[in-house]
Amino acid sequence: MYTDMTHEPIMKSMLRFAMPMVLGNLLQQCYNVADTLIVGRFLGSNALAAVGSSFTLMTFLTSILLGLCMGSGAFFSIRFGEKDEKGLKEGICASFLLIFSLTIVINILAFLFLDKIEMFLKVPKEVWGDMHSYLTVIFCGIFATFLYNYFASLLRSVGNSVVPLIFLAISAILNIAFDLWFVLGLNRGVTGAAEATIIAQYISGIGIAVYSCRCVPCLKIKRDECRIRWSCMREIAGFSVLTCIQQSVMNLGILLVQGVVNSFGSVVMAAFAAAVKIDAFAYMPVQDFGNAFSTFIAQNYGAKKEERIRSGLKGAFAVVLIFCVIVSAIVWIFAHPLMLIFVNTEETAILAEGVRYLRIEGAFYCGIGCLFLLYGLYRALGRPGMSVVLTVFSLGTRVVLAYLLSAIPAIGVVGIWWSVPIGWILADAIGIIYYIIRQKILLGGKTV
Repeated sequence: MYTDMTHEPIMKSMLRFAMPMVLGNLLQQCYNVADTLIVGRFLGSNALAAVGSSFTLMTFLTSILLGLCMGSGAFFSIRFGEKDEKGLKEGICASFLLIFSLTIVINILAFLFLDKIEMFLKVPKEVWGDMHSYLTVIFCGIFATFLYNYFASLLRSVGNSVVPLIFLAISAILNIAFDLWFVLGLNRGVTGAAEATIIAQYISGIGIAVYSCRCVPCLKIKRDECRIRWSCMREIAGFSVLTCIQQSVMNLGILLVQGVVNSFGSVVMAAFAAAVKIDAFAYMPVQDFGNAFSTFIAQNYGAKKEERIRSGLKGAFAVVLIFCVIVSAIVWIFAHPLMLIFVNTEETAILAEGVRYLRIEGAFYCGIGCLFLLYGLYRALGRPGMSVVLTVFSLGTRVVLAYLLSAIPAIGVVGIWWSVPIGWILADAIGIIYYIIRQKILLGGKTV
């Protein structure tokens, strides 16, 4: 169940570790996809637009916590590779205190600024009522999101990607069952969909926390081991905060783009809400493979195995490029049938816009696949700041072009769709050139 990636065959260990993460993240997507599917089919296009826009906002808030947890995970993997159990446990105490505190702050701010969201995201009046009801409940699940992502990152950092999958599978199944019960059986509308989601989230969050603290020997921390040095807290913050910035900037950019999308009305909102789910499923495996790759790099970086890092880097890029070409072809060919999963056949305008989005994005999945690897690489090498730089270029380009191109009448909403792959390609070019120039310094562990 635990994978030491400093000794096993490189691609075998990476792929074996990645598969449960891929399956787990696909299940995690089921939380909101179940809401979207059931709401879109049974509550109408306005409810679909409300839940879809809420998903974008929640992805942004979750990305802050996920970034903090992923940054800590890189720190844990390096300590695990160094066989430094004392340093690992000290880091666990420091990171839990840091991220728990920030979670409380985020939750308070989410409720305080709830009524400002309508103006910020340019939500149409006919959509805001459902969106407000949905978010009021969903925000209650932010702490559950912290619990799951923190302990999942902790387990993965020491080579266990199976247990997070098990807890997620159980909660995903419950989420779908509760969705059907609350929305169709109890007629609770979008509020019921939100209630089903947070119940499932708390089941997975509390479950994985109890398992990690009681059943994993190297993670059991005795009372006298709960000492936190300022130097350790500072190091954890360096990994966590920069990765958090990278994740939140990425999703803030997406949130800003959501505002432009919303300005085109409920049809485009609904098309975007459905197409983004398909988009996320399409490239989710390479995102998770990038996280598994990051754990591989971090463990070997801690063990000072430079040749394994180089070999893993070449193999990982080959796997991602092959996968993305295949998925791009599938999404291009089956864009219309895929949209029909979420949208009724009579909603022809929504279907047409969703298909157009998917065929533009789907042609360039190689760009986002390479970018996920670059994020994981720099995070694992102790250079999370470079991941921030790549994110700023990728999302900055996307946001600027989305606003500029969509304002041109002859281009309109298509400009938003084209801004995405352009941002991916620019960031890839910067990340690859930087690695080629600084390769010896990066792998040697010297200060950049």
